[in-house]
Amino acid sequence: MSTSRFCDLIDMPERTWRRWQAKAKDTQPPKGPWPRPARDAASQLVLKHALAHPAWGHRKIWAMVRHNGHVVSEATVLRLMRDKGLILPAKCQKERRELAERRKAAFASEPSGPNQVWQLDFSEFETTRGGTWRLAGCRDYWSKCEYPFHLSPTANQFDAIDAVELALAEYEQLFGHPMVQDCPLDLDTGELLPVVTLVTDNGGPFRSFRFEAFIAGHPELAHVRTRVRTPGQNGSRERGFGTLKYERLFLDEITDAVVLAERAEDYRSEYNQTRPHEAIAWNRPKEVHLGLADPTTPTLQTEETLPTS
Repeated sequence: MSTSRFCDLIDMPERTWRRWQAKAKDTQPPKGPWPRPARDAASQLVLKHALAHPAWGHRKIWAMVRHNGHVVSEATVLRLMRDKGLILPAKCQKERRELAERRKAAFASEPSGPNQVWQLDFSEFETTRGGTWRLAGCRDYWSKCEYPFHLSPTANQFDAIDAVELALAEYEQLFGHPMVQDCPLDLDTGELLPVVTLVTDNGGPFRSFRFEAFIAGHPELAHVRTRVRTPGQNGSRERGFGTLKYERLFLDEITDAVVLAERAEDYRSEYNQTRPHEAIAWNRPKEVHLGLADPTTPTLQTEETLPTS
């Protein structure tokens, strides 16, 4: 094959090929490496957050860097993490994203604020020496805020009730009053109308008489069960448990229930207050939950940090 035909095949001008060929013959190295001021300027912050949170992808690391006031593109963070070998395999979060595809199907209309829809479910985790334990917890659908987890070796109606009571107690601590005080009054009947719709699946604990009696005794709550065999309708809660396991529990061995409870609470604190969430414009769930941030408007720093040289 002639040189001209070869250059046409690889879509390269023949002059360019001849120039590189001449440099190779003269043992002259090609140009480069080129300066990378954007990567060099962001390197310290990116590595700090990437090493502190090895289960996070490049977009969350980018959001953390932006929250620190450094303006950098997602592509630069991706290249920098790839150079350092800190990128997770692309398929590691496939099943978590599949859960979110149909999570909006459970509502006739989308919630417009916090404490309108909570999602509740159980998740099982086996420790290395302490047996299998079940986590139960409420999650706010709109703000993605996690309420405290209830840990128990069982997953029955008593555990479900305890998880809801933990969420109600956390609500009172955050907002300074019981949720029942926020109930609107039906002027025709004089009854209190519910504030929060509690969404669960069709598991036995949520179909029990005791759980329904508990809901009936709390006028601030209304209970809705999803369709049978449709976990996607409770997708926000399912994904929250997936994030808990992939970003905290699966990283090392959990020996017993005490360690499991500590890791779960550490994760909840970091998730609500530190971890930026893409679905709420890279804000923190607790800020959105308390009305300090708008879930459609990022609050990233805009001051640009330029390289010193």
